[in-house]
Amino acid sequence: MAKLQSLETFSLHETENGYRLLVSAVGGDALYVEITPAQMDDIIESLEAAMGGEDEEAAEDDDEGF
Repeated sequence: MAKLQSLETFSLHETENGYRLLVSAVGGDALYVEITPAQMDDIIESLEAAMGGEDEEAAEDDDEGF
């Protein structure tokens, strides 16, 4: 199993085929990964779920506009 390291930085860049993500750990090497649009959607959904999801009222307010 890989050693767990603390995140130092990350950056995301859009490419012709999806995205390129750079992740670096404190005191560790940088890792580049290529992400498809479908994988990016999965990542976003996972992050939203981890953060408790989008509040339904907030989502409704966004649809109404000002």
